[in-house]
Formats: sequence, C-alpha cells, structure tokens
Amino acid sequence: MTVYRVIPDNPSGRPARAGRAAALLLAPLLAGLTWQAATHAIAAEERPKPGGLLEAALDGPMAGVEEIVFAVRTSVRRHYYENFGFGIVPRDQYPLPDPGSCAPPVPLYGKGGRLCRLNLRTGKVTVLLDDPEGAVRDPQVHYDGAKILFSYRRGEEPHYHLWEIGADGSGLRQLTDGPYDDVEPTYLPDGGIMFCSSRCRRVVGCFPAPVAVLYRCDASGEGIRPLSANPFTDNTPWPLPDGRVLYTRWEYVDRNQMTFHHLWTANPDGTGQMVYFGNQHPGPELPPPRFFGVAMLDAKPIPGSGKVVASFSPGHGRFEHTGYVTVVDPDLGPDARQRARTVNAKRMFRDPYPFSEDCFLMADEEGIWVMDDSGNVELIFALGAGDGGRSCHEPRPLRPRVREPVLPGRVDPSRLTGELVLEDVYRGRNMAGVERGEIKKLLVLEQLAKPVDFSGGPEPLTIGGTFNLERVLGTVPVEPDGSAFMELPAGRPLFFVALDENDRSVKRMQSFVSVQPGERTSCVGCHEARRVTPEPRPGLLALERPPSPIEPIAGVPDVFDYVRDVQPILDAHCTRCHCPEKREGGVELTGDRTPMYSVSYWAMITHGLISDGRNYVGNRAPRTVGSSASRLLKLADGSHYDAKPTPREQEVLRLWIESGAVYPGTYAGLGCGVALVQFPDEPIRRRCGPCHLREKPKPYTGMSKGDQYQFGIREPPQALVESFDDFNLVIRLAYLKFGEAGPHQSLCNLTRPEKSLLVQAPLARAAGGLGLCVEPVFADAADRDYQEMLAAVREAAGRLERHKRFDMPGFQPNPYYVRQMQQYGTLPDPLAADQPIDAYATDRAYWESLHYRPTTAAVPDSD
Repeated sequence: MTVYRVIPDNPSGRPARAGRAAALLLAPLLAGLTWQAATHAIAAEERPKPGGLLEAALDGPMAGVEEIVFAVRTSVRRHYYENFGFGIVPRDQYPLPDPGSCAPPVPLYGKGGRLCRLNLRTGKVTVLLDDPEGAVRDPQVHYDGAKILFSYRRGEEPHYHLWEIGADGSGLRQLTDGPYDDVEPTYLPDGGIMFCSSRCRRVVGCFPAPVAVLYRCDASGEGIRPLSANPFTDNTPWPLPDGRVLYTRWEYVDRNQMTFHHLWTANPDGTGQMVYFGNQHPGPELPPPRFFGVAMLDAKPIPGSGKVVASFSPGHGRFEHTGYVTVVDPDLGPDARQRARTVNAKRMFRDPYPFSEDCFLMADEEGIWVMDDSGNVELIFALGAGDGGRSCHEPRPLRPRVREPVLPGRVDPSRLTGELVLEDVYRGRNMAGVERGEIKKLLVLEQLAKPVDFSGGPEPLTIGGTFNLERVLGTVPVEPDGSAFMELPAGRPLFFVALDENDRSVKRMQSFVSVQPGERTSCVGCHEARRVTPEPRPGLLALERPPSPIEPIAGVPDVFDYVRDVQPILDAHCTRCHCPEKREGGVELTGDRTPMYSVSYWAMITHGLISDGRNYVGNRAPRTVGSSASRLLKLADGSHYDAKPTPREQEVLRLWIESGAVYPGTYAGLGCGVALVQFPDEPIRRRCGPCHLREKPKPYTGMSKGDQYQFGIREPPQALVESFDDFNLVIRLAYLKFGEAGPHQSLCNLTRPEKSLLVQAPLARAAGGLGLCVEPVFADAADRDYQEMLAAVREAAGRLERHKRFDMPGFQPNPYYVRQMQQYGTLPDPLAADQPIDAYATDRAYWESLHYRPTTAAVPDSD
C-alpha cells in the first residue's frame, strides 16, 4: 500500500474572512491566488495497479469513473447524530454538580480536514482543500460534475457551514454562515440545496447533544428555511430518481428511543413527508450478535433497480454512521423487514455509494473500499501512518450525473397553516374491537422541542415515559363515516389521540405528522397497511365543509405541570387516606418530595395508576393506552369511597395523562433539583440485606409495577441490586452500587425525612413506625443504624433546600439552561446577577420562536 504525504502549498488552507458578504465578494480572487496552489498533485510513488475487484468494477458498473472525491477528517466516536458542533455539558456529568458554575461547551469534532480527489487507475491524489485546524465532510458532486458541495468547519471557527468548490480546486465560495452547523448537503434538481442544520435550536430528547433537521436554501445559500418539524433529528438527505428526497428520521413519540431511526421521503419543498422503510417495527434482524433496532443511515438509490443501499447501524447507531451495507427493496412496503439484505455480514463500513446492485464504494477507519454483491471487499486507498489518526469519509464518484425530475412546488409561504384529510379513522392495523361510530373527535397534541438536556433517559421529566413535553392544542371532529378534514399549524410536530363520546382514548398515534405552509395532504387511516390499495370512497362527509380549525379546550392548561395542576386535586380528594400515617392500600399520594420526584408521582407509576404509552414500540391495541386504560380515572369517577373530583378536575387528570403524564411542566426542571441520598453502606447491608439483597439485577423492562428504574447512572451495576417489598407493592432499589447512592430514592421523603418509607417500614409500630417488615428491624428510633439512615435523608433534604427544585420558592434554572436560552435569543445576554427567571414563560417564548412565520414567495435560484 502506497503511503501519501499531504504537503499543500497553503498550510492554513483558509481565506481571511470579514463577514459573509466580504467572503463572497473575495471568493473569485481567493480561489485564484490562494487555493489554486492546493490543487497540485501530491508527489507520491507510483501506486500499484487496481486489484481484481476494482479492475472489474472499472470495466463494468464503474465504467467512466476515473476519479472519486472524498473527505479526510478525525472520526467522532460518539452517537451517529452528534458528529458535529458542541455538547452542552461535559459527558457523563449528570446529575449536574451544584448550581453556580457552567463549564464551556464541549467540541464534538477533531482537528484537521481535507477534501481530496483520487484517480482510481493511477492512484494519484489531488488535495483540493487542506485545513490542519478545521474539518471537511459530506462532499457531493454537482449534476454537471464540475463543482463539489461540502460542509466545512474553517480553521479555529466553531461551526460547519456549506461551501462549494470547483472540481479543479478553483472558485471556492462560502454559502451559509451564522452560529449554527450546516452539514450533509445535497443538490436538488430544482437548483436548490437541502441540508441538515442545527438552526433548529434544539437538542435530542435523550442526550445533551444539539441536533440538526432538514433545511433548504437556494444555490447561493440564500432563502434558508426549515423543511422538517422533527423535535429529534434528521440525517443524510439524498435525491431519489423520482425527484423526492430520501433521508433518515429519528423520532420516538412516547415509544422506545433506541429503535426508530428509519428511512423517510419528502419532496424538495418539504411537503409529502412519508415513511419509506421502517417506523412500524424496531428494524430487521442484523447479523450476529443480534441487535435490538437499527439506525438506517446514508441511504442512496441504486441505479436502475428501484432499490436503495444504506448503512444499517446496529442498535442505537454506531459512530460516524458505521453499519452493515444493506440493500433495501421497498416493493413489499415499508414494513417488510425481510426485504432488507445485508451484503457483508462479517464487517461494518460507512458511507456506501452504489454503482449497481453488485458494486459499492464505501469507507471505514482503514480507508476506502469497493465491494461486490457477494460481500467480497477490496481496499483501494488508505492514508499514511502519520496522518494523525484521521480517516477517509464519504467517497463519491467525480463525474456528471442525471438530474432528477423537478417536482412542482406545493408550498405557499404566505400561509400559517396546512390542511390534512383523514379518509377513515377506522381503517388501520391493530384496530380490532373498535366499532364504526365510536370515535367522535381527535385530540391534537404537539411534541415540544427540547432546548437543553442532561441525561440519556427521560428523568426527571418522567419515570421511563415520554422524553419531551407535549402541548394540548385542542380537538377536531370526526364524521360518522370516519373522515376528518382539519387545518393544522404549519411546521409543527403533531400527533393525535382518537377519542370516544366520553373523551376517553380509543387509539393513540405514536409518531408525528407535520404540514408545510399551504400544503394539503391526506392519509388513508390510522396505521394503515401501506401495501393495501385505498378503497374509493367518494363523498367523504368531512370534505363537504371547510377544514375544521383546532378547537381549544377551555379552562385547562395546554402544557401540564404535575405539581401545579395534578397534586392539588390529590390533596383535595385523596391524601386524607393515602398519607404517611395511613397509607391505605399501601399507597401514599402526598406531594412530599423524594430525591428526584414526589411521593405521589412515584405512586402513579409503581401502582400502575396511569397508562400513557410509555417507552414501548408503538401501535398499541385500542384502549390500552391513555385515559381509557388509566386506573386513576376510574378511581376518580365517584366509585372509590367519596373521592370524586369536579368535572374540570377530571378533565385535568385526563389531559395530563394524554399529554405524557409529565412531572415538571418546564424544561428548566431538567438537570437540577435532584438530591440523591448518600446512604452509608454498612447499616443498609447489615440491617436490610438479609431480606432485600439480590445476586443479579432484574433487567429494565419499561414502566409498570415491579419494574427496575434507572437514574442516568454513570456505571453499570457491578454487584448487587436491592429490592424492598411493601406487601403487594414491589419497589426496586436504584441501579446503584452500595456506598454511592444506596437504596431506591423513591423510599426517601425529603420534605419530612422521618416519614421516609425506608425508615418507617422497618421501625416497630410501638415506636411510631409502620412495622411492615416480618419482624421489626428497629425496635425504637434510638437505634444507631436508624439514626444514621435518617441522618442521610436529612442531609439530602438540606441540599435540596439550598439548591431548589422547579416547584420550590426561589428556584433558578441551572446555568446550562440559561446559557442555551441566551444563545437561542430567548433570554437576554448578559443577564443581571440573581435576576429571577420565569421558567414557564421562558419555555413558551422559546417554543414560539420556533413557529413558522409567513414570508413572501421566493423562486429558487437557477444554477
């Protein structure tokens, strides 16, 4: 293998920049004076002639391809979606340290990047751009083969932007700028550019990492507008032969966050967003070892086949989109997992580029490879040993290609709304038992983007439930024939709950839909099978009238907060029986604070009082999710002794459940207000261990009575997992080692430490305890171990009192939340010291800043 040394004439590899306008004006001059030198071929030994696989490909599927372009940069060994920009907080820093300091953002990239050309027959490498301090990624060759679009983080600058350069290294120009990252661009047949951008100003729902969603701009980088409302992330758009764009969409609306990174399509103007492959199931079965779920990334059409190739990255997705090169045939619909064929089951690659069904170009940490349809591979290029740990990425052929057809635009940028026609709400999968006429309306909910996050789980927003807050927008009617016609706000991630005549949930959507301004779109039914031809249904009743606007629900919040909205109802109707002194039925429903939640919020989960969809795979059977499946509402209908909330209170309980059953109603509640009790190891082990220690932990299986709970722990359990049994209530101890945080935090009452179940249950009744153990562990409160355990709870209570939770007087959001809101322009910068912050108002201002604003129509630039 020949080793190449890259020695550009311009080591800095970047023009001076005094603002975007100046850069654009100077680009022709800079290209001629500065960059031309960098296009000189690198002096190198004569490369050996291509091996058998490449030689056959160059005479076959790759005929006419003399050169390829590729990027060189340091691979980012993080989640597949966070290989750009900055992390909000230092990794593994949750729970956050005491408020007051804010560490700087953490770069998610390495230094050193190049854009290169490689002659496949001679081995000659030409460097088009070299920046030892910057990074280069995502090249795509224009239809005419004469220029290259790519993403570039220049020098010491913190953000990636879109750039374009001639295939000969001339004409370098910057297209986008600003305090955002613009990555993964692709040319569109109408002359525009689609790309992924952090201009969406959000983080993924389950990690402290900024994400990007689909945007577009014209050929000069102007006219930037969002195409996607995804509250999570989109990746790797690429045109299909019919003019649509194929991309990866990751979303988990009240379903498992690990498994739904699947292929979707959209028109170049953002209309017609539709699943292409996946989304109904976690994913196809991958080669051994078996993985649950798959991230389908870097998908591209295979010429002349009607199929696509993608990197199927196992589980939650590997770094830099590494996965199994997989051919997907969509002829049996998006749910036919058997139509995904792994080409090489022995090793994983990234960035596959297809020339035919039996010829693929791809990369990995070793270099650039070619592969046939039997999985045979050949390494055709590798970097030198002295290249600083960098590797090759995104190999593409340098040649002209056919421009896809231009689809007519369907966006009216002057409109605030779009329209959606639902043909038949009763048509779909998993609808057994739902009688025609049962569904009267649809509850419209909005998944709210996260400005900040601090852990890999939903805590402290929920206990294993939704990762995002959900807003109640209102309802729209469903006609007797099952049709609905609604006007929806444009550019918002919306989902629906089908309601019966009593406003109870019948069926819940666990994905989201969005409309572009002025778009009119339709769906056949709910979770309908995509391979079934819709039956002609002329005269839909819903179409005999104008579209229904969303009818708000009066007298209730649109974003719920458990402490503010639900706990007062429990206090009024439940706590006289379900208190620490009585605990009727083994249930306590007070608002006393535990180290992370409240006592009653824990009871909602551990006693199975609510069912809100939670962290499963979606498409649940009718009436198994939401208000119709929640015991809390049955207990609040007047049949449970004299507990009967008012109609408004029952409405609050119902809508709280339907909108995710969250604990804090503000994202400012994340990353703070947690005061884990640091229990002494010896007393717990000696006094409680004989009955409550387990040799092996019970696997986490979701949120239901008796499940194991986790709290963003930094290390997996190494020894023991403990459980406490309170009659029929099984409460697991934390997934923590002894000596770190001790027993399950839900047993600790930080409002009234002496009422903690942990110390009350083993204390004899005669001494004022509950005496729930078979034999009293503590005969009286003077027991030294009892006092030591109680002291640990009191110490945590003191920490919580000092640092505050979202529902406590004097609460201030943590500095990371404040910093992000300042960067988004939601909070002033600088902010006066100790200036009170209304977290609820700040969240609302942030969400409203993401709403679509009407603009005048713009015609895409021609190139």
